[in-house]
This record gives sequence, C-alpha cells and structure tokens, in this order.
Amino acid sequence: MLLLLLLLAPLFLCPHGAGGAQTPNATSEGCQIIHPPWEGGIRYRGLTRDQVKAINFLPVDYEIEYVCRGEREVVGPKVRKCLANGSWTDMDTPSRCVRICSKSYLTLENGKVFLTGGDLPALDGARVDFRCDPDFHLVGSSRSICSQGQWSTPKPHCQVNRTPHSERRAVYIGALFPMSGGWPGGQACQPAVEMALEDVNSRRDILPDYELKLIHHDSKCDPGQATKYLYELLYNDPIKIILMPGCSSVSTLVAEAARMWNLIVLSYGSSSPALSNRQRFPTFFRTHPSATLHNPTRVKLFEKWGWKKIATIQQTTEVFTSTLDDLEERVKEAGIEITFRQSFFSDPAVPVKNLKRQDARIIVGLFYETEARKVFCEVYKERLFGKKYVWFLIGWYADNWFKIYDPSINCTVDEMTEAVEGHITTEIVMLNPANTRSISNMTSQEFVEKLTKRLKRHPEETGGFQEAPLAYDAIWALALALNKTSGGGGRSGVRLEDFNYNNQTITDQIYRAMNSSSFEGVSGHVVFDASGSRMAWTLIEQLQGGSYKKIGYYDSTKDDLSWSKTDKWIGGSPPADQTLVIKTFRFLSQKLFISVSVLSSLGIVLAVVCLSFNIYNSHVRYIQNSQPNLNNLTAVGCSLALAAVFPLGLDGYHIGRNQFPFVCQARLWLLGLGFSLGYGSMFTKIWWVHTVFTKKEEKKEWRKTLEPWKLYATVGLLVGMDVLTLAIWQIVDPLHRTIETFAKEEPKEDIDVSILPQLEHCSSRKMNTWLGIFYGYKGLLLLLGIFLAYETKSVSTEKINDHRAVGMAIYNVAVLCLITAPVTMILSSQQDAAFAFASLAIVFSSYITLVVLFVPKMRRLITRGEWQSEAQDTMKTGSSTNNNEEEKSRLLEKENRELEKIIAEKEERVSELRHQLQSRQQLRSRRHPPTPPDPSGGLPRGPPEPPDRLSCDELILSTARAMAP
Repeated sequence: MLLLLLLLAPLFLCPHGAGGAQTPNATSEGCQIIHPPWEGGIRYRGLTRDQVKAINFLPVDYEIEYVCRGEREVVGPKVRKCLANGSWTDMDTPSRCVRICSKSYLTLENGKVFLTGGDLPALDGARVDFRCDPDFHLVGSSRSICSQGQWSTPKPHCQVNRTPHSERRAVYIGALFPMSGGWPGGQACQPAVEMALEDVNSRRDILPDYELKLIHHDSKCDPGQATKYLYELLYNDPIKIILMPGCSSVSTLVAEAARMWNLIVLSYGSSSPALSNRQRFPTFFRTHPSATLHNPTRVKLFEKWGWKKIATIQQTTEVFTSTLDDLEERVKEAGIEITFRQSFFSDPAVPVKNLKRQDARIIVGLFYETEARKVFCEVYKERLFGKKYVWFLIGWYADNWFKIYDPSINCTVDEMTEAVEGHITTEIVMLNPANTRSISNMTSQEFVEKLTKRLKRHPEETGGFQEAPLAYDAIWALALALNKTSGGGGRSGVRLEDFNYNNQTITDQIYRAMNSSSFEGVSGHVVFDASGSRMAWTLIEQLQGGSYKKIGYYDSTKDDLSWSKTDKWIGGSPPADQTLVIKTFRFLSQKLFISVSVLSSLGIVLAVVCLSFNIYNSHVRYIQNSQPNLNNLTAVGCSLALAAVFPLGLDGYHIGRNQFPFVCQARLWLLGLGFSLGYGSMFTKIWWVHTVFTKKEEKKEWRKTLEPWKLYATVGLLVGMDVLTLAIWQIVDPLHRTIETFAKEEPKEDIDVSILPQLEHCSSRKMNTWLGIFYGYKGLLLLLGIFLAYETKSVSTEKINDHRAVGMAIYNVAVLCLITAPVTMILSSQQDAAFAFASLAIVFSSYITLVVLFVPKMRRLITRGEWQSEAQDTMKTGSSTNNNEEEKSRLLEKENRELEKIIAEKEERVSELRHQLQSRQQLRSRRHPPTPPDPSGGLPRGPPEPPDRLSCDELILSTARAMAP
C-alpha cells in the first residue's frame, strides 16, 4: 500500500501543464482514468474513493476491474491494464453491464435444458428449450426467451406419465406394401413405416394411452392381389382404423371400397391425378403429391418470367390428359392463356409442325421418356429450339435420356443434345433439402442414415427408397390426427378403441383432423389440399451444357419460390412468349423546351419590370389617365400565361405518372387565369370606350363620368367565369394522364422485337365538351374584342389615353389565339411541333402586349419627364387641349349644380325667417295699440320703436343674398 502511494504521489502533486491534462501517449504520466459503465462501477485496487476523485491518470501496469450492480453481468473485458504507451488493454472492446435473466431456468428436474443464442449466464436474446426424460411429459411452454432480464414464459416442469406402457391400448393399421411388381416401393417404404411407428410409440406427448401396431401384406402392385388381401384385412380381427395402400392402381381399388367401411385411406406412393376426385374417393389422403403438383410450379415460373401465352403437347394417356386439364384451369386463374394444344398417340411429327406454324414459344410437354426422344427429334427438324423457345418437361426422366440410343428415331446424339439444350424440368421433392429438424426431432440426413442401416441392401438397389420419407411422414400424419381426435391423450374426446366399421362419427373426426394436418416432416412441410393430396416442394432444374443444374425450389403450401439465380439462357435472357413489343415514350425535345423556357423567363422578368414601373409612377397624371390598375392586371396575366409554358413542356421525362395530373391542372389554370386577367383587362378598356363614346347626343352626359369600380367588376366577372368553369371541370371531370399509341415500328437488327411508340396527353372523359365550352366563349371574346377595337380606333378620351395601344394588343392576341388553338389540336400527336406552336404563341402575344402597353409610357416619361407642366403638355398635344377643356367644362357644370342646390336651401331658410318675423310683428301690434296723435300736430306719442327692428329684416335678406353666387 505504501509503495503504491509512493508511485502515485507525483500524480497528485505535479501540475499537468498549462491546461491541466496531457494526451494518453505521455508515458511519464500513465493512462487517463476511465469512467465506469452505466449501472456499474470500477474497482481501483489500493485506492479509496476520495483518492480516485483527486487523480486524472493512473501509472503503467496498474489494473482496474469492472463490477456491476443488481442482476447484471459484465459483457466485455472485466480487467484492464495500463500499458506503457499510455492506453488501456482491449480498448476496442467496450465493457458493459447487461441485465441477465434468472439462472433457475437453466436447470430442469427430470429433463434437460438447451441454451442457444448466448453463453452462461443468460443474457438478452438467449433462448432455452426444455425436454423431459422418458416416461415424463412437459407441463408448460417448451421454450422461453430472455428479454430485458425477464423470461418470456413461466418455467415448466416435467410430470411423470400416468399410463404405464403395459396398459396402453393397441390401435391397428392395415397396410399393403408392393414388395415386387411394377413398382416395388414396399422394399424401402415398409422399413420406413416401422421406424416411424417406433418413434411415435416412444413419444409420450402423442397418443400416450395408445400404441400403434401394423398389419401388412404384399400387394405386388397388382389390383387383383390387393383385392384378396383387402378382404382379409376387413373381415379378420382386429379392426383396422386406417388402410395404407401404395400403388395408384391399388389405391384406386382400396379407396373406392373404404367408403363402404367408414375407413380413412392414407397412401404413401400414389401419384395419379384421378385420385384427387373427392366425389369418387371421399376419404382418401396421400403423402405422395399428385402429378398435378407440377402445375403450380409451372404457373409460378410463367409468372416469374412474365409469360402470358403458352402452348402444350401431350401424349394421349389418362394421366397426362388430367394433368393438362388441371394446368389449363390454373393458368386461366392466373390470367395466362393456352393458345395452342396438341396431342399425339405415337407419332408427334404433325403436332410439332403445328406448334411451329402457330409461332409457339413457351411449350409444356407431357409424355413418357421414350416418346420424349421422338418429340425432340422432330423439334430439331423443325428448328423449334434456340433462344426464342423454352420447353417444360417432367423431371423423372433419366439424366441422359436424350443420349440413349433409340432405333425409332433418326437423329444423332449431337442433334438431340442441341435440341434439348436449355429446357426446364420440374420434379417433386421427397426429401427436405433444408437441414432442419422435423417433428420427430430428426433431420432429413439423419433419417436417410438411420433408414440405410435398417435396409438389407444398397439404397440404389432398393425399390421405393426415394418415396420412403413419404411413408415415414404418413405414419406421423396419422398419429397426429388420431392424437387430435382422442383429445391429445385420451383424457377427453372420443375413445379410439370404440371404433368399428359402422362408426361414422369417429371416421368424420379423424377425417377433419387429417384434413387440417400441418407439420414439418423429413420430406418437408406436410399439408393436404382440398382433394387430400400432399402439397410438397418442387425441384426446378435446367439443362445447361448437357447436364441438369438445380435453379430453384418451389413450396406450393407457402407460395415460396427459392431461386438460386443460376439459370442460363441462349439469348442471354428468358425469351418472350410472343414477338416482344417494347413500349417507348416520345418525349419533348429538351433543347426546344430549354429555349422556350428561357424566352418565357425573360418575358416574366419584363412583366415584373412593367408592373413595377406602373406602380412606381401611379401618381403621374399621364399614368393615372391610362387606368393603371387594369394595366397591372394585364402584366400579372401575362406573367401567369408565360409561367404556363413550364408545365406545358413537362412530360414523363421530368415527372412521374403520379405527378402528371397536377401538371395538367397547372397548365389549365395558369393559361385560363392568365388569359382572363391579361386579355380581360384590355377588353374591359375597349368595351368602356365603345360604350361611352357611341352614345347618342342626348346621352352624352355618360362621357363625363367614369366609375373605376365598373371596370374592375367587369374584369372580376371574366375571371370569375373562368374560375367557376375550371373548378367545375376539375371536380366533375378532372384531367388525367392518357396514352396515345402509334403504329408499331420494326427495328432492323432484331425481327423478334417491335417498338410501340406512345405519347402522354392531358385529357378527361369529356374533353371535347369542355374544350368546346372553353374555346367557345373565349373565341367570342376575341372576336368581340377585335370588333370593339376597330370601332373605337378614332375615339379620343382623357380617362383611357392608351386605348389605341390596347386595340393593337387585342389584334395581335386574337389573331395568334385564333390561329394557334386549332393548329395545336391538329398537331397534338407531334409533341415538338404542338409545344413550339402553343408556347411561342403565348410568348409572342405576351411580349407584344407588354411592349405595346408599357414601352410607350416608359418612353414618354423618360423623354419628357414627370415634372413637365400640364400647360406645356397641352401646347404639344392638340388632343390634350381639347380633353383638358372638356374636363374643365365638366367640373364647372358640376360646381354650378352644387351651388344652385345650396342657394335653394338658403332661400327656403330665408322664407322661414320672414314668416317668423311677420308673426312676431303681428303679436306685438296686438299688445301695444296705436298712440293718439300729438295735439301739437306732430306724430303720435308713444314708446319709441326699437331702432333695430327694421334693420334686422334687412340684415336677414342681405345675408341670404350674400350667400348666393
């Protein structure tokens, strides 16, 4: 302890430079102190907590130890050591405190625990599987997962079996194994069934109160021999709960008879499609897939490669006819068409020629191996192979079937090899290719090894070795169905020992349990379709360079195609099912679009300049007399029309199909509102001038007044009509993307491909109706504008001093619009010409309008100046003099009318005052009678009259006169 403190003393006493710290590479100071992890700490050996807080570096060779609190463990290095270079050991691996799950789950009494996904102790993500010892069964979940320190399920326990092995009741199975004959499949299938019975009977979680036993005979794959043994199985005790035949011919016989005895039939080796007939064989199941199982795989491959048209050629036998009928139904459901169907009995020459004549590309062939050689010899002669063709064949031919000598054909091995190159085969997978554990806890490879040890001869010499996994899984399917029927252990449900040939109830329950089977077997996932046939994987192979290569698997139960991407094609890619049509869009020339966009952008800049000029000089009288607000609307309208050029040139080259409707609406709204604001403002001016200055002489008073709100209301009405029309159009019949298709073009380099040009348009269901409405009233406005401009060409008015310029602009706009609209409709199929015509018409009409309306005003103000007096302006312009005099006369007349009104009001007031004065004088004379005359001959005496009585009256009259003009 003393030695350690001496070593650390320099660290406590010496300063660490100007900043109080150094880099970790400073070997004189050791290693920088490490902060503890979250929910944990660091044990510093030989140091107290206060000493740790006082230091920043620890000496070389000093060790620290990580510790965690609570139910946590250190993940990563637990101890680190300071190295001479100033770093700690293992710094590339962090040390963390991770929560652990209870360790009690790692042991199981009377059982075993298997830990996966982590090491001891159990960390997040660890998984435990529980298995009980023999004579015990598991109560609870067999699996639990550690997550955030908690197990996902309660811990299970192992409970001893209640039924002793000696007290279990026997359930008998009657089987017919073909040990010889056409298909000696029983040689391997019988040992596989016996092995499955041993595995099932050893499991205490399946039929714990019962034991499955087998009674079997050799059918020799002969229906007559099978009839004899079927009679013995049915009429001799004990009662069999199920029958298991092998060959298709024997299965047909047994399945037809079993319905009369209320027996379920489960076959392990029958592939005839006829056995899928539920009306004929209502209780039949099979773990061997039907021959029609190839069809879902074929349909999946058709869909994968985008084939919609196929052709077929078949040998005239029942198995191939029923398979082809099934294929025809399946392709029809998938939207695929069988365009040509051929069949033959022995000579395929004519059908192959017909396939060539009908331009068949994707061909499904259904025939036996010997006939396959005949077919492909004719295929070579007709050149019905190569990069344009794909053949689908059955996969159970011998690998060298096309090289085998056949005297019935006159083609060489090389010719046959060339003809069959690249064809596709489908074959049923009878052994699970994935090395996963089945319900019996065996992998497919472990099953093969175990079965091989039971066989008495080499597997390749044992009949039915390939079908043995199907027989093994058949017993498991039966056991699981019986277990479900008996209630999972005989404690509930039906009693299997009560079954007899008259007990329809138990048969129905076994049927339902079998029909709902679904488990992982050594042959793959076991599940039955509606007809009782096994749904299994299919192996897909392709002939490449004279040998078959696996290119994928297909699981029809899950619709899962596992593709290895090893397929090879003569032409480099899968051929087309017909002459390939390549759709190409005709896009607008980008050079044209950019050029017009630049012109449009410059026009928008010009419109902004004109608008700014008009607003800035709105106080100038010359600008005021041109109705500047209407001119502002014209500039805004031109800007909107010019902005419409950009969406007008956008097509699929720039935007996706989802954005196309918005671009269509933008085109329509920008053009509509731009026209209404720009042309509508000019039309309003001309309309007012024509209305006022074409009045008769008695209505010339109209010329003297101009109320601006009427002008704005007119423009608002035109804009409102457009907004209303466009809104109704957009709501009722919105624009959307439509495709125009042109004639196919044949390229010179590949005669098997044609090009289909297409062009995108903005359209709606009643496009012509809406265009008729829109163009109708717009065209009338254009024609009316031309007429009004012509009528008012010689009119001069001070209130709208630029109407002649407006008339010129209307001429140009009207002419361009009337010409462009029909021409654009005619050229709609030529995208460049239509865009150039429409966009340039918009650009030129906008430029002309802006230049004609605003440039003269700019020039006038620049050359004459805003400060120019009105008198000087009058001297230079005769028309202005007349206009000023007219304006002055109108103002004087208005002032005279106002003064006359004021005089009338004053005279009425004077009259009232006079009346009041007279009334007061009469009242005063009644109160003061007349005074007698003076004796001296003078005037009568009396009180003198107030000196201001008479002067007041005179004052009122004089005031009234003074108020008069």
